[in-house]
Amino acid sequence: MRTLVYQPFIHTDDELACDGVSVASIVERAGTPLYIYSARAVRDAYRAIDEAFAPCPHVIHYALKANSTLAIVRLLRAIGSRVDANSGGEIQVARRAGYAPRDIVFTGVGKTRDELEHAVAIGVGVINAESPGELDRIGALAATAGREARVALRVNPDIDAGSDPHISTGLRINKFGVPLQEARAIYRERRSRPELRFVGAHVHIGSQITTAEPLRKAARTLAALASELREDGVPLEHVDVGGGLGIPYEGRPMIGPVEYAAAVVPELRPLGLPVLLEPGRAIVGRAGALVARVVDTKPCPDGRRFAVLDAGMGELIRPALYGSYHCIVPVHRRRAPEAPWDVVGPICESSDVFARSRMLPPLEVGDLVAILDAGAYGSVMASNYNRHLLPAEVLVDEGRWTVIRRRQTIDDVLALES
Repeated sequence: MRTLVYQPFIHTDDELACDGVSVASIVERAGTPLYIYSARAVRDAYRAIDEAFAPCPHVIHYALKANSTLAIVRLLRAIGSRVDANSGGEIQVARRAGYAPRDIVFTGVGKTRDELEHAVAIGVGVINAESPGELDRIGALAATAGREARVALRVNPDIDAGSDPHISTGLRINKFGVPLQEARAIYRERRSRPELRFVGAHVHIGSQITTAEPLRKAARTLAALASELREDGVPLEHVDVGGGLGIPYEGRPMIGPVEYAAAVVPELRPLGLPVLLEPGRAIVGRAGALVARVVDTKPCPDGRRFAVLDAGMGELIRPALYGSYHCIVPVHRRRAPEAPWDVVGPICESSDVFARSRMLPPLEVGDLVAILDAGAYGSVMASNYNRHLLPAEVLVDEGRWTVIRRRQTIDDVLALES
């Protein structure tokens, strides 16, 4: 079986390349800041998960929230993925990418009336409802439209995923889902409503999960609930274990798809139901890098140096938002002793920092650096703060690269203003 070990960005003769294509040569034409993605890495990661779950009937719904750039979504559709959407906008992206409504799982903690009305009207594969009230609103919209809505209930099992508190979703203090002990009654009270068709049960306990035990516990909880619902006469068509599998940002050992499947498949296989998976980061995280140029360097009083980049928290907010770690490498590697650098961005915020005291070789104005493992929660969380323009994005595939999102212009930004 495959594992998530492929690294698309490697130095060859001291120059960084993406799948063998020179990063510097791409930047020469596309400029900086720039997101570069490896199509091979996306395919490899998807197939690793698909193969790991081969012993169990399953369907992969790629989580668009990780990266919804249209070309990436189309790439995943071409290799057999379906999608998990967290908003009406993501549903529209999926449709633009060629997905049929039945291929879409609609998740999200605050779905608006317009979003639900659209999802019901087009007949998405399933709406993962967050509360009894949302189920009732879906039912009312479906009844008005004369349709049957396919629904599942998201259950909060109060399981600590061991991830950062900002991205943990399975504890009772989190806003997501309904408490486990209330779920069975919610199904019972609404199972006879003709406009609601309960097709599944859903659990998702967080993101960047690095150990198997929380996933095993969540699967065991989901299996127990599904068994109870069967006893109650609810004809489930699937169970949905969500996503959350992490990637090794810091290079430390952690579970991969094989260990993930080994943890959850034994819990779920006795049900005899297809398993829905909603991975995002695990598919695209390692496939992308943010390339930026050093625009200034200056010393700190304690001996460190600042490297100021032309990219900052507007392009990649994860370090500022979560304190997240990303490996940073020079595009052209100098053979010289390393020293501590604070790698920062140009935004007028002290939190606009990619790394502190990071050991790097000498950097000079004009040098290019790559911030790795930025394929997930990078471009999708970008902003125009300080009126910075959104970066371009390119996709490398079989030795060639293509611009898949052009660089934003100030006219683009101001087009909505009067």
